[in-house]
Amino acid sequence: MKRDIYKIDNSIERLLNDKSTLFLDQKELKIIISKLHKKYYNAYYPYKTSEKVILYTKKIPKVTLFKIISNNTLRHQDILGSIMGLNISSSYLGDIIIDNDNYYFYILSELSNYIKENLLYIGNNKITLEELNINYLDYYERKYKEIELIVSSNRIDTVISRLINKQRDSVIELIKNKDVILNYDVLTKNSYYLKENDIFSIRKYGKYKFINVLKSTKKDKLIIKCLKYI
Repeated sequence: MKRDIYKIDNSIERLLNDKSTLFLDQKELKIIISKLHKKYYNAYYPYKTSEKVILYTKKIPKVTLFKIISNNTLRHQDILGSIMGLNISSSYLGDIIIDNDNYYFYILSELSNYIKENLLYIGNNKITLEELNINYLDYYERKYKEIELIVSSNRIDTVISRLINKQRDSVIELIKNKDVILNYDVLTKNSYYLKENDIFSIRKYGKYKFINVLKSTKKDKLIIKCLKYI
């Protein structure tokens, strides 16, 4: 929590001193916008539907787009883990994109040489990096898999249990182990009821957005809709 507060305060201070922020997630972005007048910043989105954003005042921040070339299929969590394993703060890393077995990520340009020299493997897979024009994915729109489920309630542990096909006891254990992130914070209570557009991720299972309750069944169950990030 203290680290989050420091990042927010530091980001605001940087903007007030005509410097750009590092990458911000949607929660951080919302907090900073609530504290600053619009005249203090512009928003830089590396691509159309980018989730991680940089705020700046005068100069557009320098960001590098890399394509990962691999002979094997890669997973989002493995890409993220390998980059974080280089002792890079997530604040320097933008979105990771997987599109039809093509793999991309954005990073602040000040770290691009370090990344090229040190990111040689994703998991056990040897990879190479290709630097692309920053506008290469301008019109990319994130893809989702639509999921409809019948659940007894929209409580998060109940929904996750159905999504990953695990007993609720196993889901509660995941929550206790801090393996579930809700709206960019570690989930601490399994009794939370999901609201429209809540975003949650489950370690090793993926990232989801709760859309809404579509309707109730005759047996008083709920039909809900979620999106799974691809």
